[in-house]
Amino acid sequence: MDALLKHVLEAGGGVDRWKEVSSFESRIAYGGPFWEFKGQADFVGTDAVEARLHEQFMRSVQESTGRVVVFDKKADRVTVTGPDGELIEALDNPRASFDGYTPETAWSLAQTAYFRSYATWHYLVEPFLFTYPGVEAHEVEPWVENGETWRGLSVTFPDTIDTHNDTQLYYFDDAGHLRRMDYQPVVNGYSPTAHYVRKEETVDGFVVPTQRRIHIRNEDRTPDLSWVPITLDLSDSRFS
Repeated sequence: MDALLKHVLEAGGGVDRWKEVSSFESRIAYGGPFWEFKGQADFVGTDAVEARLHEQFMRSVQESTGRVVVFDKKADRVTVTGPDGELIEALDNPRASFDGYTPETAWSLAQTAYFRSYATWHYLVEPFLFTYPGVEAHEVEPWVENGETWRGLSVTFPDTIDTHNDTQLYYFDDAGHLRRMDYQPVVNGYSPTAHYVRKEETVDGFVVPTQRRIHIRNEDRTPDLSWVPITLDLSDSRFS
């Protein structure tokens, strides 16, 4: 195992401890203008979410409406249902529906639900996700920002896991805690992204990022801090 990956896993709670739990639950407040830009402004708000830790499965319930979103990678299907269980929209093989899309392309309800589901699942299951079968991780050059040097980890995911793009970069401080992620979402026309963890807390022995801020990444890889397209704030988290 790569030395940095081992350090990160130990700092995050330890692989053995991750194997003992099966799900992560939290209240997540989603914000930012991105959702309205994609034609789905009502995705701003707070959801009660549950992520399975040993398979790519995500369920979220919008607190204001009771709307339920389920993404099941094994079935390769995302569903959106009302609080009464009535199916509102569903999408099979959702990744293929984004073929040819650009950053300016609007999304359907189910496409937006899919994007948020697979992305949030990743954020909640990392770094344990890096030990999944077929995932490859190795240390790369560090990133220096605001006088701090963060060690870099390049992670490549297999086709069995839906993610923003095949290979993503993760940057960690000396304690092994995540500070930044770099990726280019395929579903959004490969738009360069710099994703920051601004706050964290320890939950049941695990280090959990509780405030995430997602920015556009400039050509020199610096973030455009003039606006924040997407925000995530976690509270009331627990493992089981």
